Amino acid sequence: MSDVAEHNKVAAEAPEPALAHALGRRSIVLVGMMGAGKSSIGRKLGSRLGLSFVDADSEIEAAAGMTIPEIFEIRGEAEFRTGEARVIARLLDGGPQVLATGGGAFQNGETRALIRAKAVSIWLKADFEVLMKRIKRRTDRPMLKTADPAATLKKLMADRYPVYAEADITIESRDVLHEVIVDEILVAFRAFAGVPAGEGA
Repeated sequence: MSDVAEHNKVAAEAPEPALAHALGRRSIVLVGMMGAGKSSIGRKLGSRLGLSFVDADSEIEAAAGMTIPEIFEIRGEAEFRTGEARVIARLLDGGPQVLATGGGAFQNGETRALIRAKAVSIWLKADFEVLMKRIKRRTDRPMLKTADPAATLKKLMADRYPVYAEADITIESRDVLHEVIVDEILVAFRAFAGVPAGEGA
């Protein structure tokens, strides 16, 4: 069995009960830019912690009965942000989970306050080159439907990164196996929650 396959097998069979216990009723909320890997990493993190994974964008689409690009086009960004804040507030009342949020969600002061009260926030921080390479594969990013997507992305990063920095934990998102990022999150969360290394693993 390869090292990667062995790692995956062990990770899948070894949820982290001590860390889940340390969370209590709080959730883990992933914040960061589009393309930072919040959904894909969040799913694996949920598996490791024995928690359900929820994607806020998917919940917003279900509540609105349309896709996020359609919401932006038909209702505008302001109404999308209002609905986004409402959905995230509802999800945070749902008990412990791993919740991936949209890139602009953490910019809302009320949403940040709720996350601070009911969750542990983790910023998946990625540099411009990593984000640009990833988002080029997607055509459904409403915030980047501009004449110069690269310049728009740089502006969004400049606006948002100081706010993301308020998250409880920061992890570098880069082009490595998602399991590596998840391991780093778990190490950082152990330190944040005061759970001794190896306990409950």
